[in-house]
Amino acid sequence: MQWRALVLGLVLLRLGLHGVLWLVFGLGPSMGFYQRFPLSFGFQRLRGPDGLLSPASGSVGRPGVPGGPPGPSWLQPPAVGVAAGRPGTPRQPARGVCDPAHWGYMLGGRGCGPDEYEKRYSGAFPPQLRAQMRDLARGMFVFGYDNYVAHAFPQDELNPIHCRGRGPDRGDPSNLNINDVLGNYSLTLVDALDTLAIMGNSSEFQKAVKLVINTVSFDKDSTVQVFEATIRVLGSLLSAHRIITDSKQPFGDMAIKDYDNELLHMAHDLAVRLLPAFENTKTGIPYPRVNLKTGVPPDSNNETCTAGAGSLLVEFGILSRLLGDSTFEWVARRAVKALWNLRSNDTGLLGNVVNIQTGDWVGKQSGLGAGLDSFYEYLLKSYILFGEKEDLEMFNAAYQSIQNYLRRGREACNEGEGDPPLYVNVNMFSGQLMNTWIDSLQAFFPGLQVFIGDVEDAICLHAFYYAIWKRYGALPERYNWQLQAPDVLFYPLRPELVESTYLLYQATKNPFYLHVGMDILQSLEKYTKVKCGYATLHHVIDKSKEDRMESFFLSETCKYLYLLFDEENPVHKSGSKYMFTTEGHIVSVDKHLRESPWKEFFSEDRGQDQEGKFVHRPKPQELKVLNSSSNCNRVPDERRYSLPLKSIYMRQIDQMVGLI
Repeated sequence: MQWRALVLGLVLLRLGLHGVLWLVFGLGPSMGFYQRFPLSFGFQRLRGPDGLLSPASGSVGRPGVPGGPPGPSWLQPPAVGVAAGRPGTPRQPARGVCDPAHWGYMLGGRGCGPDEYEKRYSGAFPPQLRAQMRDLARGMFVFGYDNYVAHAFPQDELNPIHCRGRGPDRGDPSNLNINDVLGNYSLTLVDALDTLAIMGNSSEFQKAVKLVINTVSFDKDSTVQVFEATIRVLGSLLSAHRIITDSKQPFGDMAIKDYDNELLHMAHDLAVRLLPAFENTKTGIPYPRVNLKTGVPPDSNNETCTAGAGSLLVEFGILSRLLGDSTFEWVARRAVKALWNLRSNDTGLLGNVVNIQTGDWVGKQSGLGAGLDSFYEYLLKSYILFGEKEDLEMFNAAYQSIQNYLRRGREACNEGEGDPPLYVNVNMFSGQLMNTWIDSLQAFFPGLQVFIGDVEDAICLHAFYYAIWKRYGALPERYNWQLQAPDVLFYPLRPELVESTYLLYQATKNPFYLHVGMDILQSLEKYTKVKCGYATLHHVIDKSKEDRMESFFLSETCKYLYLLFDEENPVHKSGSKYMFTTEGHIVSVDKHLRESPWKEFFSEDRGQDQEGKFVHRPKPQELKVLNSSSNCNRVPDERRYSLPLKSIYMRQIDQMVGLI
């Protein structure tokens, strides 16, 4: 019987110890002790000079540096053929994170120090503060818009520091940074039309539409990028036309007396002027630039980026279906198919730059940022709008390849060990890592993941970009995650992080994203506001500025910030379903856009190959989005007012971008 008494004694001793831990270290009535005494019970935890916990071997140093730890798992090649999101080489958690050998690990991270993340982000976001932020976002738009009208119209952009307009750089045709975008057609006014409507400003919307109708012409000797003209100008004209002619008028009275489809006619005129880009190309992939008056320039470049050539289908498809003319959708869809047919047979990935005559890949980098971003976005959004199953087929296959070859880090966003998930740039043919940077355009991807229900993964990737924003008060155009420093230092007021923040809030209703939006708003006010608007940051560290306010600041950045805080907006309350184009122009999703008299023209036996010859296309397989809509319920209601990403993982991400 002695051994029984001994066992009973040990059990009681263990229960007593657990009871003490329960009471003292945060699971019972809090005494605050766990913040002062992070005991480790003798388990050794080695720390390198940069604060990262070293491997068990005891070696110290910075990741990726000879003699130090092997570096983040993002540097390790993926295990091809394994389910998406394989963890890389495990690494101990960052400073303040409980590792599995620490008693606090079993207590949900308690006892590892004060949880500033819970204090800052958890809980409700007061209605008064929400209204204040909504008004601040509206005021930001009004300040930029009014100054454009006062100082820049009819030119394309506002120079907010010197309070004057900017048009194409006629003196230097090679200045593509300016000339690709500015076409001498009052770009900022056109691009901002639907933002006026969404904010409920019917009088200014009607005034702006009449101004566009009466003053804007596309009969210009301007050479512009087909992609930019399509998403900024064509898309805005179509969006505003749909708002004016909507019988329900959800945003207020946006109808215009005696309106005779002028914006639709203007959109048609512009699209016709862009059509020469699709002619005389052996692949069907369009030339990147076209002169609005004379067509493709004689010295035109035969190389184009995948996003620029393959992200025209939404706007061209809407125009075709509104006009009943298949031409525009047909050329855009042919370009998408041509690019798709050039993907790697081994990885399923596409490169970022292609020769439109030979079909050879000039740029073999595959990633989610510049050169590829909106190509993936429009595969899914085209399916949502038009219901063409082949678009969903292509998206599903592309997303699977992205998960197999681009995604690095631990398998789950909110569980397990290893580095946080990140999407890297790889060689399209081998899947091997090409560099150690990501660009700010990639911040759109969490929003796209929300559309397909992959909310948990979206939460992790968004948190990474938000951590970079917290460090600099902006997103550098290119950030090197290995060096923990920007590679390209400017920030042109881009909207991608705001867009993903807005969509994640709509998916989760977690107040965390309202705090993120408030951070972004305050940063923009503090660092970019100037005399007559908001200026591009030339240098995200020293906050020096460039005298330029790109049109997407009003059409996207301000719009998404406003909608984030305007819970009662008709976009959310009207009962209609809306989608945003890649330039943030709102489009109602309805059956009218799914009706086309040329369905048979796109049917299985009327497809075309790259050379324009009709070929038989196999019937599509059974279709489903890879992460079905049921995954939208993967974020439980009980997490509504807790952090969307556990604080130990948020701290890990902050460590990895050099915040702590």
